[in-house]
Amino acid sequence: MNIQMKWYYRLGFLLLLFIVLFVFMKLQALWIPVLHIVGSLLIPFLLAAFITYLLHPIVESLNQRGLHRGLSILIIYIFFFGGAGFAFYKGIPALIYQLRDLTENAPAFAEQYKQMVNNVVNETSTWPAGIHERIEDGINSMEQWLDDVLAATMSFLMEIVNSILTIAVIPFIAFYMLKDFKAMKKAAWYMTPRQWRQQGARFLHEVDKSLGSYIRGQLLVCLIIGVLSSFFFWFAGIKYSLLLGAIVGITNVIPYFGPLIGAIPAVIIAATMSVKMVLLSLVIVFSLQFLEGNILSPLIVGKSLHMHPLMIMFALLAGEEVGGILGLILAVPVLVIIRAALIHARDHIIHERRKFL
Repeated sequence: MNIQMKWYYRLGFLLLLFIVLFVFMKLQALWIPVLHIVGSLLIPFLLAAFITYLLHPIVESLNQRGLHRGLSILIIYIFFFGGAGFAFYKGIPALIYQLRDLTENAPAFAEQYKQMVNNVVNETSTWPAGIHERIEDGINSMEQWLDDVLAATMSFLMEIVNSILTIAVIPFIAFYMLKDFKAMKKAAWYMTPRQWRQQGARFLHEVDKSLGSYIRGQLLVCLIIGVLSSFFFWFAGIKYSLLLGAIVGITNVIPYFGPLIGAIPAVIIAATMSVKMVLLSLVIVFSLQFLEGNILSPLIVGKSLHMHPLMIMFALLAGEEVGGILGLILAVPVLVIIRAALIHARDHIIHERRKFL
């Protein structure tokens, strides 16, 4: 086949691909509902798979110590799902109540901030008029942003409550995944093409070695920080302590920038009470971050990533640019997978070159 024919084939393939994509986009009304149904069906299995990934090492550890696998799973279930069920039963209604109260009081809080701004404007009357307008626009934008965030959070929590049947199925799916983990692993091994088995197993082992311990440790640290934050906010008398503690705990999963993001809602709420509460909220958040950075993370997470902080910061900035808050949360796991893939590809190329020397 000459070069001209090769280019004809390539152009024909690109044209065919373009036509297929064009038709695919035109048929969105048909495949988007199907995709939505498939996604709804897959979510319980994906969540159960994630829970299985978290709990499997503990089950294996108990099993290796002589405990029957079924009994090991039962013990883990009592602690994990028992604790999660109790937290869900007690926490979700309280969170919904605090969110509703915060939503109802949001206009009053915005009015308080406007009054604060007016006081600042009166004190700085000699400043250029444009600065005052920008401050006013900033307050209006913050009020709109707060309304949007509260509405989205309330909708998310109500979806969780409405999906109680789906949530109830997850423990049963996770149980069978834990019980038949070795059989599933063997099935995946035989379903993988023979030439990819060894390389795929090594790649997954490398990812799990660094990412697995990081995820498990980070989630435990976030849980501890969230519980402590809620307790200290409540003890200090700061309103919406459970909600603010949950935000601090969730944002703590983001390295470096998480504490700053988590402190913002606490400071905003505390500012509607008094300057003393603002200082208290800052002291609580940054004291807990000192505890997390110097005691909890080194003890629980350790140095499982083996990455330079500059690489992590770059990944976080890229993740925020691409996916916002979700991008910040997923940035480090994606970075770990990309690094493992690059190292694995490099080793494979070196190995292939040596075969021809």
